Amino acid sequence: MALRSAERYRAPMTPARDNVNAVTRALAVLDAFGAHEQGMSLAELSRRLAMGKPTVLRTARTLARAGYLVQMDDRRWRLGPAAGWLGVRYQSSFDANNAIDLVLRRLAGATRESVALFVIDGSSRTCVARVDRPSLTRHHIRAGEMLPLDRGASGRILTAFSGEPGAFYESIRRRGFYVSIGERDRTMASIAVPVRGARRRLFGAVCVSGTVDRLDSNDLLRHLPRLQAAATQLTRAIAPPPVDLGTLGDQRWRLPA
Repeated sequence: MALRSAERYRAPMTPARDNVNAVTRALAVLDAFGAHEQGMSLAELSRRLAMGKPTVLRTARTLARAGYLVQMDDRRWRLGPAAGWLGVRYQSSFDANNAIDLVLRRLAGATRESVALFVIDGSSRTCVARVDRPSLTRHHIRAGEMLPLDRGASGRILTAFSGEPGAFYESIRRRGFYVSIGERDRTMASIAVPVRGARRRLFGAVCVSGTVDRLDSNDLLRHLPRLQAAATQLTRAIAPPPVDLGTLGDQRWRLPA
């Protein structure tokens, strides 16, 4: 029988007296989710962790405010976008050239426009990486900023490839890209394509953007081949071959008594 999450923990190299209990509990909650689980109830989390429901609920709500957990409509909990992005940064840390940043910088250099990578964050989208157009004048959002899903090229791509029904989104899925002219910001134009993660699941959307006084639909479509190539390269960076967990050793955290 599989051990409960609380029973699988080993002490790290740091002495137990140096552990911060709240942090240790938060790490335990995140670790309780299996690789293929779509969500867990509060009762199941409490059972797996051998923690009281009030403690688990407080910890889960704190993690949710930081984006590491999301509570779904049926009240179950799942890992949030911040947890996924942490995994991406972990994988990319093994690449001395920082593969994701390198792909975006090459794309920005080739197109001479700003480029960005977005992920879904609840009912919005968040910019997780950005390289600006080489220019003294910048018209851009910042990494970490949240934007709507129902406007803009990246938002439309994320919504369509998340499975949103309807003829409009079906046409986006068939084309594999979306061009936005002044949708979210009347001064901006962009084109976006999906980025796949592990098992070909949607990870995010990568876009090329610029001001409408310089870019029209034809200009944006000329960047499409480079954008699609960059999306393929990002998929390779985000979803490398599986790591052999046996080579990492057992470095889990022990829950406080």
